[in-house]
Amino acid sequence: MGVSDKIVIKALATSTGTSSDKIIKLFSKIGDLGLVAEELTKNKQQSTLFTKNLTVEFVYNQIRNLAELEGEGTVNKKIGLISELLTSASPNESKFIVRTILEQLRVGIAEGTIRDAIVWCFFSEKLKLKYTQETNELNVPKENQQEYSKILDSIQNGYDLTNDFGEVFRIIKEEGIKALEKIQLKAGKPLNVMLFQKAKNIEEAFEIVGKPCALEFKFDGFRLQCHCNNSKITLYTRRLENVTKQFPDVVEILKNGLKSNNYIIDAEAIGIDPKTKKWLPFQAVSQRIKRKYDIEELAKKVPVMLHVFDIISCNNESLLEAPFYRRRHFIEKIVVPIENKLAAAKQIVTENLEEAEKFYAESLSLGNEGIMAKNLSSPYKPGSRVGFGIKIKPILETLDLVIVKAETGEGKRAGWLTSYTVACYDDKKERLLEIGKVSTGVKEKEQEEGVTYEEITKLLKPSITETKGNFS
Repeated sequence: MGVSDKIVIKALATSTGTSSDKIIKLFSKIGDLGLVAEELTKNKQQSTLFTKNLTVEFVYNQIRNLAELEGEGTVNKKIGLISELLTSASPNESKFIVRTILEQLRVGIAEGTIRDAIVWCFFSEKLKLKYTQETNELNVPKENQQEYSKILDSIQNGYDLTNDFGEVFRIIKEEGIKALEKIQLKAGKPLNVMLFQKAKNIEEAFEIVGKPCALEFKFDGFRLQCHCNNSKITLYTRRLENVTKQFPDVVEILKNGLKSNNYIIDAEAIGIDPKTKKWLPFQAVSQRIKRKYDIEELAKKVPVMLHVFDIISCNNESLLEAPFYRRRHFIEKIVVPIENKLAAAKQIVTENLEEAEKFYAESLSLGNEGIMAKNLSSPYKPGSRVGFGIKIKPILETLDLVIVKAETGEGKRAGWLTSYTVACYDDKKERLLEIGKVSTGVKEKEQEEGVTYEEITKLLKPSITETKGNFS
């Protein structure tokens, strides 16, 4: 929806009469802007003459309008729309309006739960499903397990193609489960990307994907799902965020380099040093993903090159069920290489371990993360981390690093330091050099194995020399 924490904080300040500083302090303490909105609405310091009871239709339309805002003055318009909603909202309504706008509902429901709920809604009687509250289990009679799995797969496939459980629900309700099979790919509407497993080495990768297989560079960039519908190009991240505006240069590259006006492709965008033309690490180009201003200037400083590694549809033909070798043929047919701007991902087809090791070494020497091994006969499975493609990356040696900065968490991690900037010591310059961030591998609860966020926070507090915000 393109709404940041800052926009919500300003909207809350406008609607409740509370200063932004006080809201930020409360947010730092609670870690959830939805709960902050609820608390502030309970204790409003101002009232509005023209409030009204909110309806589902009104809130829905306002949020839709919010998502469609663009152009000059967008930020102020968004603040105004959100403020209008919050002015008339009850404390509980405020909580969920803010969470919905920030796309952080925090209700403990994942995709699998929604999928199972749809099955329960439409097929519980037919499949004789039973829920046991004591054990929190959904029981499927043995004689119905095969049909249950088939229905689950059908719903999952419908979701993978639409990225919309609401649409899946509507189709089943109005047309029946069979209608999910009629869902067509449409360029411009993102679908869940196919994910890949990891292997320890090339030998293990060969065992999983089979021999011969396709080997490709695994680039140190970010994944883009590129759509072209009658020459209108839209770009999505692997999480299906629309980033078309952030990458006008990529849009131009695709216009000039692909011989089709209707397609969906999978590609990796990597940063290019404008002077040396060398490939840059992910950190160099990552700043472009969230950029809202000075986009063209940043595009000149950090241009990108697009490496196309898969294709999902071409000229209105779905290639989901096409074997990978055929999809690769389509890529080579429509991609017109542009030096330092566009190419089909470098690939070899081999069953020879020595040749594969040489290709792996070449990829690493160019600054890539490793290589991909792909089954030549595999279809494209949206949303699945299946064994059709395998990542092979080197196992890094253990490093002794120093935590030099830390950021507080949100939600249930509020009040803890949960994201750490780490540095190594440069003997020659006798100073610490920041090398990245770490935010995984730490536990939340004491009963879990390993160190907890709370323990690290207690250890770090005596060493804090400066704070920004309201950490205490």
